[in-house]
Amino acid sequence: MAGAEVLHGYSTPSSTQFSVFLDNKVGKMLELLKVFDGLNLRMVAISVIDSADHAVVRLVTTDSDLARSALTEHRMPYSQCDILIVELSHEQTLNKLCQGLLSAELNIHYAYPLMVRPHGMPTIGLHRDDMYLAGQILRNKHFILLGEKDLMVNGADENPFDMPSDQ
Repeated sequence: MAGAEVLHGYSTPSSTQFSVFLDNKVGKMLELLKVFDGLNLRMVAISVIDSADHAVVRLVTTDSDLARSALTEHRMPYSQCDILIVELSHEQTLNKLCQGLLSAELNIHYAYPLMVRPHGMPTIGLHRDDMYLAGQILRNKHFILLGEKDLMVNGADENPFDMPSDQ
């Protein structure tokens, strides 16, 4: 699909979502989070799908190459896909986003909020049919699409999982 985007002079900003497969056992989430300790990246989204035997943890970071290397090095089973990250506002609502995608008969497979607000506005990660078309539609409807590097603003050095220490 990248060829079509280049031909039309448009490149959809996207981020990589990792789906990490964990046994549903006490401490496995902490084990996953520790994979990223000390790395120069920020986890900006996380969603957990739980079942009796296993869990799938979907996550987005500010550096997918570094995250991929860490997951591989620690032998964490994962898959990856591109997702759209869309900024919402009073004018650009989730309702309008869904209406826009519905007008092109595009499915949203799943969605989840991000833990960051690069421009002070809510952001949502979307996995959907046809990333190029979805990106075109949303941009034509004046939604702001964010890429991985856009997520580094406003406190990129802070880790949302680190709690302030009691002093």
